Formats: sequence, C-alpha cells, structure tokens
Amino acid sequence: MIAEKPKTNIAALVYRRVLLKISGEALMGEQNYGIELDVARTVAEELKAVHALGVEVAVVVGGGNIFRGVSKSAGNMDRSSADYIGMLATVMNAVVLQDALEKLDVQTRVMSAMDIPQLAEPFIRRRAVRHLEKDRIVIFAAGTGNPYFTTDSAAALRALEIKADIILKATKVDGVYSADPMHDSAATRFDCITYQEVLERQLKVMDASAISLCMDNNLPIIVFNMRRPGNIRRVVAGEEVGTKVCLKK
Repeated sequence: MIAEKPKTNIAALVYRRVLLKISGEALMGEQNYGIELDVARTVAEELKAVHALGVEVAVVVGGGNIFRGVSKSAGNMDRSSADYIGMLATVMNAVVLQDALEKLDVQTRVMSAMDIPQLAEPFIRRRAVRHLEKDRIVIFAAGTGNPYFTTDSAAALRALEIKADIILKATKVDGVYSADPMHDSAATRFDCITYQEVLERQLKVMDASAISLCMDNNLPIIVFNMRRPGNIRRVVAGEEVGTKVCLKK
C-alpha cells in the first residue's frame, strides 16, 4: 500500500495543476540517439518533488530522440507515415518516464492518442482529469493522434482540455532570447514576452499553432531550463524563473 503523500505549503502554491512539455531530445542526455535512463530518473525525481507539494502534474513528451516526422531521418517518406512513426516514439519515451516515476513510488498513468492498450490507456479527457484528482501523474503520449501536428500543439491542446493553470516548457536554456544564445553572444533574455511578439519575431518557443492556441485561450507559458535542479518547484511556488509568455507584459 502506497502511503498518502503529505500536502505541504499548498496555500503558497501559485499553480495547482501544471502541464510540463519536455522534448524527446531532453531524454538523450549526452548521447546522440535514444534514451539515457539516468536522465529519465533525474526528470522523474524533479516531478516527484513537485508532486509531493500537492501539485497536479501532467506531462507531454516528444519523440525527437528516436524519430521525428520532419527530420532528415524521415528522408522522402510520406509525411503522414513519418509523423505516425514519431507518435510511436513518444509512446516509448512515455513508458520509460512512467517506469522511472513508478520506481520512485509515484502513481503514474500513460494516456495515448493512439490505441495501444498493451502500453497505455486511451486518452479520455474526463478520465485524465480524474487521474490527476486521484494524485496520479499523467503522461500524454502520441501527440494529438494526427499527422502534421507537433507535440507542442499536443501540449497546448491537452493543457486546455485538463484546464491546467500553465504550460511549463522545459528547454536547455534559461528562457526566451532575442536570438539563439548558443550561437549569438549578444542575444538578450526576456523576463516576459507576449504571444504576439513571439509570433512576430518568429522566436522558437513553441510552434505557431501552439502559441496561437494558448493566445486565444489566455493560457500562460513559462520557458525554463530543465537542467537546473529545482526549477519546476520554483515555478509553482511563484519564483521568477525563465521567461513567461502571456497576453500582456
């Protein structure tokens, strides 16, 4: 029997239900391909720490560490077929993350937009919300279940469906910059930026469809560095971490 987790500092939390968008590449670690299990365990530990505060946590995971429909590895494949393969890659990553979480005694459910009953439950909005209410971390896999839509769009869609307070976009850098900070030393970081500015500047925060969906429904996004331990916990506690994307500055 799993002991009930303590609900500490619930009143101090700014966000009670969050959706974390994590790329497949984030699970590669220092490898060039595949899944680094130590990285998956580190992510799971971060999620457990936030979950222990009483935050309801959902996750959308990408599949770029294995296959991406628009990548060079797709070659001249039909785009729809390539995208479906990419969706299967996200299911693989979701199951790995589920295993890492359950090894830490965190109850977890994987819900897939594709019908794979041996590995995941089908995505049903009311069931997903019920899992969250029952203190389970929910991992959404297979994107939206449709080709031509990225996992960024899936994150925005699922966040709205479960009525999340915010999307947490995990990256390798500490926010949104005016240019790629890895290649431009003059790039400046924004503390806050509007959806419209992201679209006009064509900043690589999330794809345009996802940004537009969040803008139309006033769903804020915080872009932050996943590699700094404790950042998710800082965000839900209201600390200024990364860059916030919203309607008004």
